[in-house]
Amino acid sequence: MHVAHYVPHIGQVVASMDMQLEAAEKLASVEGVLNFLKPMRDKPREYAYEPPAGIPRSNVTIDPQTVRIRDMRPIAASLSLDREGFALVVHRSAVTDFHDEDALRRVYYPEAERLVASTTGARRVMVFDHIIRRRIEGMADRTPGAPRQPSARVHGDYSEASGPQRVRDVMGAEAEALLRHRFAIINVWRPIRAPLRDAPLAVCDASSVAEGDLVAADLLHRGRAGENYTMIFNLRQRWFYVPDMQVDEALLLKCYDSARDGRARFMPHTAFADPTPHAEVAPRESIELRTIAFFAG
Repeated sequence: MHVAHYVPHIGQVVASMDMQLEAAEKLASVEGVLNFLKPMRDKPREYAYEPPAGIPRSNVTIDPQTVRIRDMRPIAASLSLDREGFALVVHRSAVTDFHDEDALRRVYYPEAERLVASTTGARRVMVFDHIIRRRIEGMADRTPGAPRQPSARVHGDYSEASGPQRVRDVMGAEAEALLRHRFAIINVWRPIRAPLRDAPLAVCDASSVAEGDLVAADLLHRGRAGENYTMIFNLRQRWFYVPDMQVDEALLLKCYDSARDGRARFMPHTAFADPTPHAEVAPRESIELRTIAFFAG
């Protein structure tokens, strides 16, 4: 399926946003604590590995804030990657064991590429990696020998600088030609144990992020430096989640868009502790695929 696109009149855009805001105010919600960046003079920095002795893993000071996180299900049909920066879709995979690396690459990667292409109208989509997260109580993320943990700090996966660099890293000799056209980095995120009640994903409406909320941060790997975004709290930010998310549901997350025409470009997100009481809460297991979507223009 190929999705047709058009550029709406500015009046249509404003009317659509007004309707979304009105609908969002009526949604059921929870009060969750999200970890933001406390404003700082230096550039935020975090090591993706155990740093040398005497050097802290991060120079960031966390600013925990209790925010309203809305249930997106009632407005899922009207959500847009180009407006809010995220979308909830029903997507049944033929993969039955998401820990089977061969099945992931042979079956799930092509499924996800077709999903992103049909949703966005991209002419070409490529999965370039995936991460499986399995929460272990008290375990820090990126602990050697342990599963990746849910990210408990508000962040955006790519910055203005690191988005194009990712294309260069992945696409090699093709990169410079591809960078002359629009591209987007879109994650396909889903639970692999359901219903998901432990450490669900909170996503921020990209249209509610003000200039200055996002702060570029260094992410230091062995032998190279990457960059992502951290985020300063702002009362105008609007947050959403999917309660009791199922394996046959996926969140599409726009982490970067090269277009500068008013559409969503960066979408902050984070795991959080859902305060809703449940009789049973299994530790979160999830998988995220990272894709690059290339467009004709």
